[in-house]
Amino acid sequence: MPTNFKPVYTINAAIAKHLMRIEAAKEKVAMLPVNPTVLASLRETAKLYTTHYSTMIEGNQLKPEEIQKVIQFEGHFPGRERDEHEVKGYYAALAQLEQYVAQGVSVTEKIIQTLHALVMSDGRTRVKPTPYRDGQNVIKDSGTGTIVYMPPESKDVSGLMRNLFFWIKANEELPCPIVAGIAHYQFATIHPYYDGNGRTARLLTTLILHLGGYDLKGLYSLEEYYAKNLLGYYRAISVGPSHNYYFGRAESDITEWVEYFTAGMAFAFEKVVSQMIASNEKGEKDHSELMRSLDPKQRKSLELFREYDVVTSKQVGDLFGFQPRTNASLCKKWVESGFLEIVDPSLKSRKYSLASKYKELLDT
Repeated sequence: MPTNFKPVYTINAAIAKHLMRIEAAKEKVAMLPVNPTVLASLRETAKLYTTHYSTMIEGNQLKPEEIQKVIQFEGHFPGRERDEHEVKGYYAALAQLEQYVAQGVSVTEKIIQTLHALVMSDGRTRVKPTPYRDGQNVIKDSGTGTIVYMPPESKDVSGLMRNLFFWIKANEELPCPIVAGIAHYQFATIHPYYDGNGRTARLLTTLILHLGGYDLKGLYSLEEYYAKNLLGYYRAISVGPSHNYYFGRAESDITEWVEYFTAGMAFAFEKVVSQMIASNEKGEKDHSELMRSLDPKQRKSLELFREYDVVTSKQVGDLFGFQPRTNASLCKKWVESGFLEIVDPSLKSRKYSLASKYKELLDT
């Protein structure tokens, strides 16, 4: 019968130092200006790389550019269907996680069961929370086939999970990175599912951090830190005197894992600071208001001006499939509104250029 979860750890000097680095980076990100257009781009990139690295830890071979094609339904890679299913599922789970954070939910078993269902869903968004496993599973070395960890029996899983979520709720006064790190460790230790445990543990971590105010505008990926040093990740999370849960794993001192986890957070947070500083040094402007001032046809016409400095009304018309009279009328309207400027006033071959204030949009 599972007892109350009481993790054994010490906040040593290294962990305290990591926590200070995390807080310093968090404060810098909050103070650094970043325009909405750049922010949206950086956030989407972080989401893409989080999907890449979290599935890569599980052996997924798709590259970031391939993952982007898969999640945008622009590409298919024969023979790698399982990899495609994994990235679609993880990306769908991240999208749902963002909704949970926006709603300010509490971390519950049902929410994590739903995220697990999405992880395993092949990108489907209508899922039912996944029940915990009803049998024993083991973790084997992929090379030798030897058992490296035997999780608790299925009869104990529900109680252990219930105790974990009770502990998360009861320890909200602890530093959020500590809670998130310990929750990650204990979820992976319980291993409540036959598959998808690692990915769901990392989603649980992200959910706790984001709800606790450690979202950093959605710009970081802890998964990159894990994936680039997998040996360190597995060594840190595999504490205890035995590969069997019941032979000391539950009572093990997990200070080494907490130290590893907080070091990874500090690394990821400081990387975000560097990215934001670099973005600001480029002098990138916020074009969102100017872009919103254009109607859909004007936005579409920017494609022409990315290829040509000067265009004719016929080129504009060809872009939309208009008749000649409509072409001239549209260009005249755009000149009057200040969107276009007349370069050559000849009636037979009148040419137009994009007004100066809109040329900066060509780089977006």
